[in-house]
Amino acid sequence: MKRPTIADIAWRAGVSKGAVSYALNGRPGVSEPTRERILAIAAELGWQPSNAARALSDGRAGAVGLVIDRPAHTLGIEPFFMQLISGIEAELATSTEALLLKVTDDRDAEVETYRRWWAERRVDGVILVDLREGDPRVKLIEELKLPAVVVGGPAGKGNLAGVWSDDASAMRAIVDYLAALGHRSIARVAGPAEFLHTAIRTKAFNAAARQRRLPRAQTVHADYTGEAGGQATRRLLAGSDPPTAILYDNDVMAVAALAVAHEMRVAVPERLSIVAWDDSALCQLVHPALTAVRRNIAEHGSRAAALLLSLVAGEEITDAVCSAPTLATRGSTAPPALA
Repeated sequence: MKRPTIADIAWRAGVSKGAVSYALNGRPGVSEPTRERILAIAAELGWQPSNAARALSDGRAGAVGLVIDRPAHTLGIEPFFMQLISGIEAELATSTEALLLKVTDDRDAEVETYRRWWAERRVDGVILVDLREGDPRVKLIEELKLPAVVVGGPAGKGNLAGVWSDDASAMRAIVDYLAALGHRSIARVAGPAEFLHTAIRTKAFNAAARQRRLPRAQTVHADYTGEAGGQATRRLLAGSDPPTAILYDNDVMAVAALAVAHEMRVAVPERLSIVAWDDSALCQLVHPALTAVRRNIAEHGSRAAALLLSLVAGEEITDAVCSAPTLATRGSTAPPALA
């Protein structure tokens, strides 16, 4: 089926291609009745403007980009990114911009994607996630002058605008809650140490443990997958002095940990309390349901997209702090058996 063109509309309307262009772009040069007739014919033929032509005329690509540097097979079971993307799409639905999503398998490939998108004018701007220590993407985006908004901050984002929530306060609330239940030995299975949000949470976790004078508070690192979370849990529970509570940096690892605890005959919550970061349906469907940090991830996505659209339009923007995380307490946490 041939895509309708301006020439097709001009032939049907009996006018020049120039007149059609004026009408479609809302420019003077045609009478109002002629404009309405041309628009009606364009709608009847299903005509849509060409992104390539629009990019040549106004420099706009009609898309914003998101690169996720995670194994592609993990995205289907990672609620965080699904919620983030849903928030982005909800905001983009009010505009003509589309979302261009790319999954890469290493940091160099991600950086190269931004270079290629900029050189090819594939996107009008990008949303960055998973800020790292000394992140090379920030410097590159600033050098390219590519409009960008970071989901994360406030540290490490350079001069780019950011959207984040107060992870440190949420971490302190979790430690305070577990300590108040009577837990004195608390472990945390964190994400990769190179991520800035991991460092922020680790600093807050250690500070809260010191303030509560907990004799044992340790952090081990994993990669957010269920396999890695389960392996870390086995090592912690098999030790000579296992923790009575473990906090996980995402819901997938926490759900896997619950399965490992059942397998090792460690009763939850009698002998082990489990807390997940980022509440999801996964946390609520297992038994016992998991106590979890509740953040509005879709809000992060929608606010990042809204800021980016404003930036692309040439407007001044400022950072946005999303609603504060809260702790949803459920059946996976209780005072330790010996407390």
